[in-house]
Amino acid sequence: MNDVQALFKKHFGHAPLHVVRAPGALELLGNHTDTNDGLVMTVAVDKFIYIASAPRLDGKIELVSSLFPKPEIFWMSDIKKNPESPWADYVKGVLAQLRKRGVHFSGFNAAIHGTIPIGCGMGGSAALAAASALTVRKLHPYSLTETGATVAPRRDSRGNLPPIPPTERMHFATLCSAAENEFVGVRCGLLDPVSSLFGKAWNVMSVDSRVHSVEHTPLAGEAVIVCDTGVKSALVSDCRDELRRNCQSAARKLGVKSLRSVEKNQLLAAKSKLEPREFECAHHVVSEIARVVAAERVLRGDDHAQFGQYLFQSHESSRDFLRNSCEELDVLVALARNISGCLGARLTGEGFGGATVNLVAYHRAEHFMETVARLYEERTGRRLQPVVCQIVDGAA
Repeated sequence: MNDVQALFKKHFGHAPLHVVRAPGALELLGNHTDTNDGLVMTVAVDKFIYIASAPRLDGKIELVSSLFPKPEIFWMSDIKKNPESPWADYVKGVLAQLRKRGVHFSGFNAAIHGTIPIGCGMGGSAALAAASALTVRKLHPYSLTETGATVAPRRDSRGNLPPIPPTERMHFATLCSAAENEFVGVRCGLLDPVSSLFGKAWNVMSVDSRVHSVEHTPLAGEAVIVCDTGVKSALVSDCRDELRRNCQSAARKLGVKSLRSVEKNQLLAAKSKLEPREFECAHHVVSEIARVVAAERVLRGDDHAQFGQYLFQSHESSRDFLRNSCEELDVLVALARNISGCLGARLTGEGFGGATVNLVAYHRAEHFMETVARLYEERTGRRLQPVVCQIVDGAA
C-alpha cells in the first residue's frame, strides 16, 4: 500500500485521499465449469491491485501506473480506448459501465500499483476492474441494484462508507465482467471478479455460476502455492472459444440449457448423439462439477487429503478430456505428486500454459518450493519461482 501512495505523491505532488485494494484469485477446482452454469471452488489471495486516488475539479481523469511510464489523461465525458495505453481500458470499461447504470462521477487522479503476477491466471484484470469500481465509490458514493444505481450510501462521522452487502457485491461483479466483455473486448465470466470481491480469509469460496451464489468453507493448515510454467500460448483465446462451442453444442444435442443439468450416466447413455470432441469436453465438465460437489463435502469434513486427491483428478480430466494442459503443466503436476507434503496439484485458469496450483502442508512449503523448482529446471531447462499465497478477504 505504501508503494501506491508513494507513486501517487510522486506524480501528483500531494497525498491521495483514498486507497483501495482488490486481491487476485485462484481457481482451486472447477476448470471451465463456470461457462457451463457449473460450480467452482476458488480463493482470493494476497497479491493485490492497489489504487490511490483523489478528486479533481476540471472534469479530467488522469491515471498513472507503476508498470507503464506514460500517464493516461482523458475527459470524464469522453471515455474511449487509446491504443497507446491499453492498460487503462480496464478502468475506462468500469467507468463506462457505471455511466451506463446511471452512476454520476466527476474527474479524479489515480495511481495504480499491482503485485499480482502477470499471465499465470490469478485474475489481475478482474482485480483492477474491482478496484476501479470501489475507487469511484470512495470518491463519489453510489449503490447498485440489478437495474442500475440507487440511493447512495451515507458516510459515517469519520467519513467511512458502510460495507457493501453480498447482493450488491454480486452487482459489482457483474459490472466488472461487463467492463471486460463490452469495453476491453475480452470474453470472461463472473468467476474472477466474484473471487476478488467475495474473498474471506482462510476460506474457500464455492461459487454457483447458475444462481450466482457464494458459500465459504474453512481451509486452514495448508499453503496454496502457485508454480508458473513460464509457457504462454498465443492461442489461448481461440482454444477457449473452441471449448465453449463444443460444450454449448453438446448441451443443445442433449436437450438442456447447459451442461450443469447433465448427469454422468445421462451423458454416457447419449454418447452416440455427440461428436467425439463434444463428448470429451462434456465429459470433463460434467465430471468436474461432480468433483466440486464431492470436494465441498470432504472439505466440510476437514478431510484435506481427499480434497487434494480431487485436485489431482481434476488435472487428469483437463489433460485427457478437455486437452487444455501442456507438457510443462503435466511435468509440474507429476513432480508435485511425488514431493512429500503436497496434498494435491492441478493446472489453474485457462490452461494451455500458465500455472499450477498446489495444496501443500504448511510445514513442508519451503521444502516443496525448493524441490519442485530444482526438479522442474532439471526436466525442462526452465527456471521456476514458486509463489506461496495466503487466502485473504475480498476487495476493500
